Amino acid sequence: MPSSPKSPSAKPAQRRPRRQSPITAAASAADSTQARAVTSPPGWWALALEARAPWEFAALLAATPWLRRLPKGDGHPVIVLPGLGVADFSTVALRQFLCDQGYDAHPWHQGFNFGPRQGVLSACLDQLKALHYSSGQAVSLVGWSLGGIYARELAKEAPDHVRCVVTLGSPFTGHPQGTNAWRLFEWVSGLDAHDEDMLAQIRGTPPVPTTSIYSRTDGVVAWPCSLNPEGPQTENIEVPASHIGMVLNPLSLYAVADRLAQPPGAWQPFEITPARRWFFKPGTPR
Repeated sequence: MPSSPKSPSAKPAQRRPRRQSPITAAASAADSTQARAVTSPPGWWALALEARAPWEFAALLAATPWLRRLPKGDGHPVIVLPGLGVADFSTVALRQFLCDQGYDAHPWHQGFNFGPRQGVLSACLDQLKALHYSSGQAVSLVGWSLGGIYARELAKEAPDHVRCVVTLGSPFTGHPQGTNAWRLFEWVSGLDAHDEDMLAQIRGTPPVPTTSIYSRTDGVVAWPCSLNPEGPQTENIEVPASHIGMVLNPLSLYAVADRLAQPPGAWQPFEITPARRWFFKPGTPR
């Protein structure tokens, strides 16, 4: 999550402020309001419900025959990025599922995710470019929690190398205090979670198809912090999952596979069929 370049601090003393267009003014006001607003983090009950993650893994095992009936992927490369404080072992089930579906799924190979410390994002970018050049195909990025923020930043940095971005419970909007993990982030990364330049950059939307999979019962990240703004290449898919179990929940994995199966250059939003309506809720909640 590199900081945005800072604009020059000095301004001509006598220059009259430039008048903004109504659209620009409205966007600036919205960004300012969003930056000041602090969404409350999930309460103790939601946090306690994170203990259901083992049951989500059990559900995944039970749903394996059903998941195997999904259309097979086209073999394009996928990088899966782990969440805060965990390493590639945490995404084994997700990556194995993607490999079984016919994708070339890769871990991030950087050990534990202790935040965007020196060299982390540059190593991710090198991996992205290497996979793009070796395969001759754009790479999909799937990121869980903090890993999803990395995925979005990589897509902004090298959009020509990225096919799509899928995030799972990632807090890319709102305020850091809308999560129960911001103190842990500061402790393990040594960075200030309230850096306004960094937060402004994170809120930006990648210029590629971008899907956020989120849960209203997430016990770590307040779900409003995981919502993409409405746009031609953005969407939000709600699933009933815990934060820890987001990479184990069969409904999350189903949604990831559906998104990765979109043909390049012909991306369409997640379709809510009558059968899917029982399990998924699309769109941006009001």
